[in-house]
Formats: sequence, structure tokens, C-alpha cells
Amino acid sequence: MATNGNDPRTHPAGHPVTPVVSPFDASTTASEVIRGIDLGGKRAVVTGASSGIGVETARALAEAGAEVTLAVRDVGAGRRVAGQIEASVPGARALTAELDLSVLSSVDRFTAAWQGPLHILVNNAGVMLTPEQRTVDGWELQFATNHLGHFALAVGLHRALARASGARIVSVSSSGHGNSGIRFDDLFFRHGPYDAGQAYGQSKTANVLFAVEASRRWAADGILANAVMPGGIWTNLQRHWDPAVLAATKAQVAASGFSAKTPEQGAATSVFAAVSPLLDGVGGRYLEDCQEARRVPEIINGLYGVMDHALDPVTAERLWDVSLELVAAARR
Repeated sequence: MATNGNDPRTHPAGHPVTPVVSPFDASTTASEVIRGIDLGGKRAVVTGASSGIGVETARALAEAGAEVTLAVRDVGAGRRVAGQIEASVPGARALTAELDLSVLSSVDRFTAAWQGPLHILVNNAGVMLTPEQRTVDGWELQFATNHLGHFALAVGLHRALARASGARIVSVSSSGHGNSGIRFDDLFFRHGPYDAGQAYGQSKTANVLFAVEASRRWAADGILANAVMPGGIWTNLQRHWDPAVLAATKAQVAASGFSAKTPEQGAATSVFAAVSPLLDGVGGRYLEDCQEARRVPEIINGLYGVMDHALDPVTAERLWDVSLELVAAARR
């Protein structure tokens, strides 16, 4: 999977290469993507794997023979899911470890405890449209959980990923990135009114920018990252929505004729990014429906395309440096 650090595929600003295409589509399931892939001897970590698409991502990787660690906030729920995976997948090895991405000390404990190589890291966990909340470090909750926690996790696991000699990181983003670029002048909404949608959008833009910069910095170590949009799917992620708004949105979507994805379909693009040979040597891309997304001036139908601000290499480098500073300051 490794590619030279000067390979233009890891620098999406110019986008000079052929987009990633596959035989899969929006209806493809994670099990269909994994079919024929052998991950025997490989190790994977999936954050937020106790519900939603995280469960199906972990299950598919286990189906292919990987040892999968479910990194979850609720260890009891994680163990139940791990047991279900082992019961449904002959020979599966599913482990559980505690990880609260909104608490830096929890991330540090997880990375300090990890031993040996890590071949696949799926940064899947996330929160969406939460009320205004701060972490113990004073960070806005959505940016802390969706970006900074995963950033600290990946940096902390860098040595393990490098030891795998061809590791992949999957950064689960969203079309919600279209709601906001990175608010460098007020990342945590300390100086202006809180906007949950903008906060979520900023965190999802950060997920894409992470994949861009991680690929640029770590390609020489055999580590590449890509961002994915799972698609339109109803999961526990919408738990913070106003119930009336959620019901109205579901009714509107149903009336439009749009078919929401199942969790198995929602996990397909994450699994594709984690294992597909079509992504050998490819990093810094944004994928949807197991294809590379088109660049668009605005998100199409609320779901499709990737906007330029999410792939800008200058912004990606700046965000990386700012994130390093924030994490270092929180540890002091």
C-alpha cells in the first residue's frame, strides 16, 4: 500500500490523476466489498463500533480474518457486540477496549496500551448536532470528539501503523462538511453564538483535511488515509436531533422517494477504503458509495460531492499544526 511521499496521488490539490472508481454502488453492502479479501494476520481498530455502521464495519473486517478491536466508550455495549460478531462469524476474533474520544487522557491510555502493529484504523465514532457542550479541556464537543480525539488517536498510534508496512486509516466524514470550513479564529465558538450545524460541519471538514495531511506526512511510512461519506442512513448518530425535526425530516425524505441505506450498506464505503486493492497507494481522497466523489461548488441534494475547502492542502497543514498545539497544551 505504500507510496512515495512525492506521489501526486497523495496531494489532492491538483487532482491530476484518474479518480477512484469501483464496480460497487450505493446498494453495496460491507460484506460484498470484503468478499474475496483475506485479512488473516492483520489487526484493525474501529472506533464507535458498538452501534450503527461501526458494528457492520467491524463485522466485515472480522469476516475477512482480521483481529478487530472495538474501541468504544461503553465497554459493556462493546463486549455485547463483540460477542455477537464472534457468534455470527466463524473463527472471528473481536476484542473490546475503552476509548472516550472527548477525553484526551482516555485516548492516551488507549494508545499507550497498544502493542504491536496496526494495519487498519477506522475513525468511525462521532457525534452530530449536539447542544453546546465543552469537554474537560474546554473544547467544543463535536470538534473534540469527531476531530481532535481521532487526531490524537492516530498520532499516538503512528508507530504501530508504521510497523504494519502498508497501513490504512479511514476517516469517516460526511456531506455535512459543506456546512462549514475551519473556523481558525474561533474553533470552539467562544466568541460568537453557538451553531450546532456549523460546528458539526467544521468537524466533518476536519475529518477530510486530516486524511489529506496524514497521507502527505506519513506516506513515506507506508501509511495512507482516505475520508469517506457513508451515505444517507438513520442511526444513533441522530440521537441529539429535536424529535419533531427528526420525524419531519424522515417523512420528507420518504416522500421524496429517497431510500435510506441500511447499516450494512452504510459501512460499505468505510470497508472499501480499508481494504480495496483499488486504493493501493492512494491517499487524501474523499469517497462516497465506494467511488471517489466529484468536486462540487455545493453539496448536491444534501448528500453528494466534496467541496474544495475540505481538500485544500494548505488548510490541511495548518489544521494539523493547530491540532498538535491544542493537544500538547491540553497535556500540560
